[in-house]
Amino acid sequence: MKIVNFEVGKSSVFVIAEIGNNHNGCIKRALKLIDAAIESGADCVKFQMRDMASVYRKKSLQKHGEDLGTEYVLDLLERFQLSTDEHKEVADYCASKNILYMCTPWDVSSVDILEKFKVPAYKVASADLTNLPLIDYLLSTKKPLILSTGMSSEIEIQVTVDFLNKRQADYILLHCNSTYPAPFRDINLNWIKRLQEIHPLVGYSGHERGTAVTLAAVGLGALVVERHFTFDRNLEGPDHAASLEPAEFESLVRGIREIEDALGDGLERIVSQGEMINRENLAKSLVARSNLAKGTLIESHHLKVMSPGQGLSAQSYHQLVGRKLSRDMKEEDYFYPSDLQDGRVEPNKYSFKRPWGIPVRYHDFTEYESKIQPDIFEFHLSYSDLDLNIDEYLSGPYNCGFVVHAPELFSGSRLMDLASPDSVYREFSIAETQRVINITRALKKNFPSTDRPMIVANVGGFTMDKLLPNSELPSYYERFSESLSCLDMDGVELIPQTMAPFPWHFGGQRYQNIFVHAEEIVYWCKKLNLRMCFDISHSRLMCNHFGLDFYEFSEKIAPITGHLHLGDALGVNGEGLQIGEGDIDFARLLAILDQGCPDASFIPEIWQGHKNGGEGFWIALKKIEAYN
Repeated sequence: MKIVNFEVGKSSVFVIAEIGNNHNGCIKRALKLIDAAIESGADCVKFQMRDMASVYRKKSLQKHGEDLGTEYVLDLLERFQLSTDEHKEVADYCASKNILYMCTPWDVSSVDILEKFKVPAYKVASADLTNLPLIDYLLSTKKPLILSTGMSSEIEIQVTVDFLNKRQADYILLHCNSTYPAPFRDINLNWIKRLQEIHPLVGYSGHERGTAVTLAAVGLGALVVERHFTFDRNLEGPDHAASLEPAEFESLVRGIREIEDALGDGLERIVSQGEMINRENLAKSLVARSNLAKGTLIESHHLKVMSPGQGLSAQSYHQLVGRKLSRDMKEEDYFYPSDLQDGRVEPNKYSFKRPWGIPVRYHDFTEYESKIQPDIFEFHLSYSDLDLNIDEYLSGPYNCGFVVHAPELFSGSRLMDLASPDSVYREFSIAETQRVINITRALKKNFPSTDRPMIVANVGGFTMDKLLPNSELPSYYERFSESLSCLDMDGVELIPQTMAPFPWHFGGQRYQNIFVHAEEIVYWCKKLNLRMCFDISHSRLMCNHFGLDFYEFSEKIAPITGHLHLGDALGVNGEGLQIGEGDIDFARLLAILDQGCPDASFIPEIWQGHKNGGEGFWIALKKIEAYN
């Protein structure tokens, strides 16, 4: 079922802000409610239209002998209606604000009026689910229908469904309890499952207090959500008491989007990036119980299981027993998957068109430097590394260059954020960044061929709840610019890293806002005289998330690129994959980079590539070399 460009069941949950008659007959309030609904994240605003003379008996309208309840409702409906011209003004205003306008017609004459407004679909109120003549008339418009099922029994619902199916109608059913507000005990939310058996497209129209039940409906598979919308639940009118105010509606929409993300496709249990990080830190691995020589026939007493989980899983215990070691091992060294195979991946002499290197830490630099002679080493610093004595790890001078990757996380679980609106937090980030700069200058004595070393940095611009609107981004870049002016960067070059919208910090529970999109990156790099570290994997994830062309992005970023991090990516969460295991066409990408930034250096940045003596790096370099 398609409503304009929105495909119910294939797109995200379609959220309707039901304004109904909550404007209380005031066109100015109606327009303000539309604005508030847009701010709250609604996909659509819906109103109601009825010709009272067509809907109600003359006797009822004259209030002769009607029940008090009916009399009360009639009084409200008569007072709180918009005119046809005002409905037209509302529809035009929605078009100008780029939000869908819908309306519930309660009678045939209202349908005829709304057809002139070119509404994309029609909502059938619960009260009209059994009104087959009206539904038949609506079907003649060839518009999709959204039908609420409140007030009706299963038998009545089935009759209407049969009626619609015979006419090959395009429609969705909304589970609903038409009490205003609806008591929780009467909602019977699990009946959504039965409604899905009657018709596959099911949503939820809620009249209960709060948002929890509606969110649960989304968890049960509701594809459309409708909630009444008001500025004040205490206003006079038939629906205000069962409505959400703007802040509540915004919270509901945010919750719906979070649930959508959380539901996934249910097809495969995939270990997420955040889980992999925690698995590395908390899980257990098979390690050597004592020093073991190459050629040792592995027996159970050679093994023990210990944290962290950076080696071979304990599930491989029995596979490992009985194999011969292909390498020497020290006590508590990890076993790796390669120990279950014949042969090991070792570094080679590599040849590339551009300067190349590998990432290292202080503690493993000597090991790697003895194995391989790259053009550069990229030192990845942790916050604890800032307190180390460099001379205990490096002797130098070395006949190669170097790059420094600044820590992303500092003590106290604080991320570097040179763009933070919190001045105290930003001052802390400036001070820690200056420490990194000073350390980088100190490293130059060990690598005299590097005159102006690059410092790769995730410079910040994080938010906790949602991505910032474009209008707020300049202020973040301006604060970053102010932070730069506070730093003594003599002899070094700070290069921001291109970022994914959901960075991996703390399991990906933050949003990244700056140095994400190509146009803004290019603009601010030129304005601030900066070059970039183009992180291929990060930017591919970004393009996947926003539906952008990654190769067009690469063409724009390449001319301002000073350094490259090469790794593959998949979907919106598969970061730092081995070359060839994601969805990047490296032949095409490298051709773009050769044209746009032929002199930019690179390292393979592969998730846990340093394991097993750098096995992941050697595999990546071999694969990249094949494209050379």
